[in-house]
Amino acid sequence: MNNSVLIPKSTYKVVGTNPARHDAIDKVTGKAQYGADISLPGMLFGKILRSPHAHARIRSIDISGAENSPEVKAVITASDFPKQPPPSQIPELGKPISQNILAYDKVFYKGHAVAAISATSLQAAEEAINLIKIDYEILDPVTTVEDAIKENAPKLHTHWKDKVDDPLVSGNIASHLQFKFGDPTSGFKDADIVIEREFRTKSVHQGYIEPHTATASWTPEGRLSIWCSSQGQFGVRDNTASILGIPNSSIQVIPMEIGGGFGGKNPIYLEPIASMLSKKSGYPVKMTMTRSEIIEATGPTSGSYCKVKIGSTKDGKLTAAKASLYFEAGAFPGAPISGASAAIFSPYKIANLQIDGFDVVNNKPKTAAYRAPGAPIAMFSVESLMEEIAAKLQINSMQFRLSNVAVEGDRRADGLINGVIGAKEVMEAVIDHPHYKSPLTEPHQGRGVSMGFCRNNSGMASAIANVISDGRVSLVEGSVDIGGSRTAAAQMFAEVLGISVENVIPKVGDTDSIGFTSNTGGSSVAYKTGWAVFEAAKDVKRQLIERAAKLWDSNIKDIEYKDGIIEHKSDSELKLTFSEISKLLPETGGPVVGRANLNPAGSGGSYAANIIDVEVDPETGKVDILKVTAFQDVGTAIYPVHVEGQIQGGTAQGIGWALNEEYFMGPDGSVVNTSLLDYRMPTSLDLPMINTEIIEVPNPNHPYGVRGVGEANIVPPLAALSNAIFDATGVHIRNLPMTPQNVKKSLISE
Repeated sequence: MNNSVLIPKSTYKVVGTNPARHDAIDKVTGKAQYGADISLPGMLFGKILRSPHAHARIRSIDISGAENSPEVKAVITASDFPKQPPPSQIPELGKPISQNILAYDKVFYKGHAVAAISATSLQAAEEAINLIKIDYEILDPVTTVEDAIKENAPKLHTHWKDKVDDPLVSGNIASHLQFKFGDPTSGFKDADIVIEREFRTKSVHQGYIEPHTATASWTPEGRLSIWCSSQGQFGVRDNTASILGIPNSSIQVIPMEIGGGFGGKNPIYLEPIASMLSKKSGYPVKMTMTRSEIIEATGPTSGSYCKVKIGSTKDGKLTAAKASLYFEAGAFPGAPISGASAAIFSPYKIANLQIDGFDVVNNKPKTAAYRAPGAPIAMFSVESLMEEIAAKLQINSMQFRLSNVAVEGDRRADGLINGVIGAKEVMEAVIDHPHYKSPLTEPHQGRGVSMGFCRNNSGMASAIANVISDGRVSLVEGSVDIGGSRTAAAQMFAEVLGISVENVIPKVGDTDSIGFTSNTGGSSVAYKTGWAVFEAAKDVKRQLIERAAKLWDSNIKDIEYKDGIIEHKSDSELKLTFSEISKLLPETGGPVVGRANLNPAGSGGSYAANIIDVEVDPETGKVDILKVTAFQDVGTAIYPVHVEGQIQGGTAQGIGWALNEEYFMGPDGSVVNTSLLDYRMPTSLDLPMINTEIIEVPNPNHPYGVRGVGEANIVPPLAALSNAIFDATGVHIRNLPMTPQNVKKSLISE
């Protein structure tokens, strides 16, 4: 579908404005319905028994005590589900890992679900779950990526074959991904300076506020309905069907409002369990995770060990680069090494490259996507190293970056040839910005810069537009709305028809009422669903022209539609507004329903950057953030105020990742900090105003020039803060998070 012509921005009347969100009043008044708000007649409450051990074999499970409890209506274990094969070394794209829903014969992390019950009340469920008795054979855990790849490390998945077509794949290394072009060995020989460094990051959680929740209910005819907060109702439907072993047409998933996800609500956790408990008990079953369960048993992003090497001539020309990326996948394979490989050197043109990515399993929860999966970790390494090289060459670090910038036609690290990209424009905006030029005058203050990138995705999308007789339109689309995308979709729809966005009523449909739409992830929604509503609006326009031609007994070639008005080209008396012709639909052929279903390519990557000023207390190591300016090429800002919000939100999360957040792992493999008191995300008290600079380099592959805006912004803060601390102290910190203890230790060791 990439035959679209980019519509000139000068013609936009609705796109680029800031209307009130269609869901705003419901959300600020508490009327919006989230997953936890569901209450059905006769509803039971489900609870999961989780493993107290990080690595153990299940010798036996005795459920008789729970079954004999009068308030318990159903008890299930993995044996109640169709048997699935053990996890393969290379995950099947889009297929859930059944052993992560309920453990079969082995648990792989503390918090791994083993059994579940449904009872007449939540209190009864919480009490009765402890009546299930499990006999474990405790095994040694491995909880860091470096421990997991040691030759004598306990092997998690003993059925895997070592060195399958690759001598680098063995033990807990599930797979190895390599990208290589040019001649890195020769490129390093041509360099005047070569620096190689090691970097380490810890597991961090997405930190969404709303807990995971799901309610399931079966009809007497054997059809299943699920209400949940997720990033994609179709993904929930298909993955739950796969776990239950039933056709996906047997399931209806009703998406509720979502209180944050950031990639962490793409996987399923509760839906199959609630469904099986409902089936076994004959009643609806509702399940909601506690915060401790969320941190212990849902997917964080990877911890990592990275080794990066970059060569440059003395005048600042990059000659070669090499990276070895070891990413934790958690209990089952699927670390984001592909996204990391796409991002790691993406801002730069480098003729000789090699990237080796390793997917490593260990005794932690299975990782999930987190905003630009893999990119923050990979670019933390590169952007820190770029700063170090520039300092040694005594070159301005942003000019160093700009002199090596990647542009259209250059090959990206993962082999893709760049289309129109905005890396150069972002770098120039940083260099020209007053924040970058302003002096720092106080001791212990420093300024850091960094680039960021996300490759962005697309996917299948559908939209249905029903024209209402009063001149409004009901617009049903399939993308779960996390960041105001309903309104952005309504804007793009209204732009085509020349009507007010307030006259579009956007809704997110369930799996029975709208065509398949892929998950809200990969910064794909404005691109794919925006294109779908664009095509649906064109379909409405086409039909309205046909109706006017019929009404005026004219040829459709003599009718034009412009700015919400249909008129005859040669008879100015024949003219109707959108609202007027909407009233005439019954007498011209009946309802007008526009639709679109597509799978567009060409989403295009987004580049971002940060300038961050800090003050470092040399006595305590505490880092105070003084000022932040966040830049991003967004293609076209469809809904600018929410684009700014996305940039600010991602930047705040990146700052938390850099300075505070981590999973504290106990010696037994347990996560020690399982509350938001101990897992410390930044609050408004920790952050200054995050100033945003929206840069628009339209994506020519989309009618409105859209690029994804939700992810690239989380990438720059990690290295920007490290570089700012270096500027303030002269010390490079290569291990995250940069807590006061870590900073103080680094200052002392230097």
